[in-house]
Amino acid sequence: MSGVKRKRNVLKVKQKLEILQKLDNGESASTDAEDVLNEGNTISHSAVLQSVETLLDYMGQRGFDYDDITAVRKICVDIRQEMNKQQKQRRITDFFKQ
Repeated sequence: MSGVKRKRNVLKVKQKLEILQKLDNGESASTDAEDVLNEGNTISHSAVLQSVETLLDYMGQRGFDYDDITAVRKICVDIRQEMNKQQKQRRITDFFKQ
């Protein structure tokens, strides 16, 4: 994979913090993230999941509060659920295309 360049577009730190704060408050932040990322930019669920898992590792190494780590773990679960949901939808779409 070395030498392969991918265009990566990510949210700015301020945008990430705003989205995480909304999630902490129990609000839905998916449309905010989608709006920002859909401005000609996309990022895959697997890339997001990898970033969140890296954050989780960092938090564990630095001794973050258990509640904070639990909140980040929930984000990982939510991302995986969304990935599974989209995969199922693709399978259904592919089935009907045949």
